[in-house]
Amino acid sequence: MSITGQTTNATRRPTEAERELPPRERLVRAASRLFYYEGVRAIGVERLIAEAGVTKATFYRHFASKDDLVVAYLLTKDAYYRAVAEPLAAGHPPAEAVDLIFEAIAEHARERGFRGSPFMNAAAEYPDAGHPVRRLVASHRDWLRTLFQDLLDRLGHADPQSAAGALLMLYDGAMVAGYLDDSTAARTTLLDAVRLIRSAR
Repeated sequence: MSITGQTTNATRRPTEAERELPPRERLVRAASRLFYYEGVRAIGVERLIAEAGVTKATFYRHFASKDDLVVAYLLTKDAYYRAVAEPLAAGHPPAEAVDLIFEAIAEHARERGFRGSPFMNAAAEYPDAGHPVRRLVASHRDWLRTLFQDLLDRLGHADPQSAAGALLMLYDGAMVAGYLDDSTAARTTLLDAVRLIRSAR
């Protein structure tokens, strides 16, 4: 599970292969690098245009504002997380699926360049809960909570709703600990806590 990559404060020009991509995809890829590593508010439209190798007119043909590009960036992350977690949930017994999903999260948090959850990072820069960015973050979290609750239902957990909330809090903590703490120790703590929660009957 990988959403990370390397970047620097210097403007990164698109590679030859990237120049062959449609302009919208180049913009979303540039946004993914820059927003994740440097923050949404720190990156202006001019920097995005330079990194994507497009014109200002092309930018505004695809995105009415930078906020629209932030939403597009987060939608790619949401789709990626779903593509990792949903096959695990569908393809394994529920207890194993829960463990495998959190093992993927733990490995993700150990990747070079990991800087926490792109959703929590973006939410911290948008205080208005009604903003489209915050609504997308809420939708992503609702999907995770529902995924956990469905697995716990299948497992016959005594209180799947509360336990799903606890697993979501563990996910949040894993995103923070993977960035700020020893990611190897955080992995052990995370997986032990997950097994305690999902084993309750």
